[in-house]
Amino acid sequence: MNKPKTLGELKSSAWGTASMQQRSVKDEMRANLTRKLEKGEPLFPGIIGYEDTVTPQVVNAILSKHNMILLGLRGQAKSRILRNLTALLDEEIPVMAGCEINDNPFAPLCRACRSSLQEKGDNVPIALLSSADRYVEKLATPDVTIADIIGDVDPIRAARSGLHLSDELTIHYGLLPRSNRGIFAINELPDLAGKIQVGLFNILQEGDVQIKGYPIRLLLDVVIVFTANPEDYTARGKIITPLKDRIGSEIRTHYPATLEHGIAITEQEAWLARHADERLTIPKYIKEIVESIAFQAREDKKVDKRSGVSQRLPISVLENVVSNAERRAIFNKEKKIVPRVCDIYAALPSMTGKIELEYEGELKGADNVAQELVRNAVGQIFTRYFDAVDFQQIVNWFDLGGTLKLSDETSAQESFDQLRVIQGLAERASVLGVKRKEDPPLLVSACEFILDGLYALRKISRSQEKGYFASEKKRSEVFFDDQTGRARKSYN
Repeated sequence: MNKPKTLGELKSSAWGTASMQQRSVKDEMRANLTRKLEKGEPLFPGIIGYEDTVTPQVVNAILSKHNMILLGLRGQAKSRILRNLTALLDEEIPVMAGCEINDNPFAPLCRACRSSLQEKGDNVPIALLSSADRYVEKLATPDVTIADIIGDVDPIRAARSGLHLSDELTIHYGLLPRSNRGIFAINELPDLAGKIQVGLFNILQEGDVQIKGYPIRLLLDVVIVFTANPEDYTARGKIITPLKDRIGSEIRTHYPATLEHGIAITEQEAWLARHADERLTIPKYIKEIVESIAFQAREDKKVDKRSGVSQRLPISVLENVVSNAERRAIFNKEKKIVPRVCDIYAALPSMTGKIELEYEGELKGADNVAQELVRNAVGQIFTRYFDAVDFQQIVNWFDLGGTLKLSDETSAQESFDQLRVIQGLAERASVLGVKRKEDPPLLVSACEFILDGLYALRKISRSQEKGYFASEKKRSEVFFDDQTGRARKSYN
């Protein structure tokens, strides 16, 4: 099929029908969304855990032809949802060739296009604009100006053309007019200065803009979508109420509701496909511990809940965990790469930069808070697997004076030779589906998980200097209380 190159050819194509000539972007998205729903096609590929919460609300907003805002903390896939909206646009649409604001050939807005149409008629050239080119995104920062978003007068253009500054042809259009007949997304809306928010309000309400004091009527055909942090998106925050009132739908995003959803997201986003020969094996419990760290952090009082704990945390941590295991395998010339719990502790640098601490956390230190989160996560996952398993035999081995120091650089065979002296340890690994005859890397990982789980539950102790050793028992001492005249016991 030959694509039209002039307005005359365009009128003879499918785009020339009366319904297509004046179809707005919101009508276009609504029609394409309806078709996807009827066919049962996925709406937002790669978005996990929003099927029953966020996605229906986004669908309702599009069907209602609303501009919308996604409210949520960092790392909740807000920007990804906005970028996926381009899938609801037509593959291509006709525009006036060379137009800065993608004018509709059947109803151009800018003066240059109107003059060209009047001069050339059906011979006016047109171009086709792809759906990817119809999406414009801007991160709001305090230094963003009206010129960036709406536009400004170009004095050089005015001087060269001999035009007055108030002439429409002297305007250099900003991002919003250049998004005409497409989608314009602003991330972190409240960070925009108040006067720019007023400009957006005028666009949403009246369809006009003011540039350098000159009012210009621009009935832009654009879908405007925003993201914001809920803390800032209030009258007490940095949003002006009239603009908030003009946004049709306000949709709240959230972090994964279940560990399984979180693991699915992390596996999808993390760079794990590093070895085509399947050298890498990540035990399920390692993935669960890494994901549980994020869940623990979101509930920890020492972590700032207003900032949130991004889903990027477990993604970065898992990548670092695999890298540490990979480094050990390379160093020891091992063919199989199996991460251990010690690799999670080695991944602290990928964790500390992604949590904002409250005052109590700052006093304790980011590294200590992160280590505590790992320990709690290990304890939680350990309990899920071994809640009904008796570990007294292993605890007794340590109580009788046994100690064990493992390193994240030690080979699997060497670590296994150290672990095998602990009676009953390898047998308990069968709960994880790991048999004693398994390859040493899998068995070592499982055994280390058990020991760290016992440490997390305070059945045994661990330190950097001594490794794993017996838990320090509370011992009682009798002392004489001068005030009461009685003997009392002290526990330490």
